[in-house]
Amino acid sequence: MTGTQRTMRRLAKGRGVGNFALEDAPVPEPGPREVLIRVHRSLISRGSEIGGRYRNEEVVAADALGYSAAGDVVAAGNAVTGIHIGDRVAVMAPHAEYVIGDLDAITARAVTPIPDSVTYEQAVFHPLTVGAVMWSELARIQPEEAVVVMGQGLVGNLVLQACRAFQPAQIIAVDAIDTRCEQALAFGADTAIDARTEDPVERVRELTDGVGAHVVMECVGGPAGVHTFPQALSMTRPLGRVHLISLYHERPLALDSRAIQQRAVIGGYFVDLETAWRPAAGQAMEHLASGSIRVDPLVSHRFHPSDASDAYAMLHDRLEEAFGVVFAWVD
Repeated sequence: MTGTQRTMRRLAKGRGVGNFALEDAPVPEPGPREVLIRVHRSLISRGSEIGGRYRNEEVVAADALGYSAAGDVVAAGNAVTGIHIGDRVAVMAPHAEYVIGDLDAITARAVTPIPDSVTYEQAVFHPLTVGAVMWSELARIQPEEAVVVMGQGLVGNLVLQACRAFQPAQIIAVDAIDTRCEQALAFGADTAIDARTEDPVERVRELTDGVGAHVVMECVGGPAGVHTFPQALSMTRPLGRVHLISLYHERPLALDSRAIQQRAVIGGYFVDLETAWRPAAGQAMEHLASGSIRVDPLVSHRFHPSDASDAYAMLHDRLEEAFGVVFAWVD
């Protein structure tokens, strides 16, 4: 297991904006259907961890910091089956040296074995890839349709890649950062619209013979999403679908009843997670193993966890510079 080690380092968020630091904590003990995992890599999810954590003035519980980790099983409860000590696994758990995985859980604490062909660093993208797989399926994309993915952060990029599997007639990416637009083209978008230089609604209508997209995947989130959500509605054709994936807008979204007439608005995980999550988790890991969803190019920075404040500040202040930011817990 962990030998004589009884304490570990984990990420903590104190009172005040951006007040991150490592703290000592007991190494958790696994329950009967739980495993203890020594983390090799964990991924910062910018959407939740900046909007919901970094800018939060209050103390944030350590268990709420992060949800994408990968490592080795080092101990197991007495009722664990199918997972063995030494197995490599992805787990939806916070930023910490050791975390608990629950074999019966979905989403939080869920565990998924890592195939030999997938690295720890690739595996930390598994939770976001699960979301991308489920969201793209829920959109019911057809081959003749035009699909817009608004926002090309980590979530938007993975959603774009997942949507490609349905072979729509057209995939259009929208972002306000030119490097992300270029990256979207490299990952399979037919067109990338730079929202700082073009009106995305007018451009989408131009690309769709004036009628708009069949499907708009809204992945912007944060304060910017307050402004892009009305655009998503406006660029959707009658009888089209808007899938609102983004969160942490920090204020309510305006909902114009006229704009949603003859349009379906899908809210995030519009599905029974109890039955849908595990199949999607398996599909997501298969995508990572086969390379049909690529994540290596998405990693822009690697930090030691002791430099967490610098990592979060970069994601908050220098958005054009940062993309996928990974903590390396083991060299």
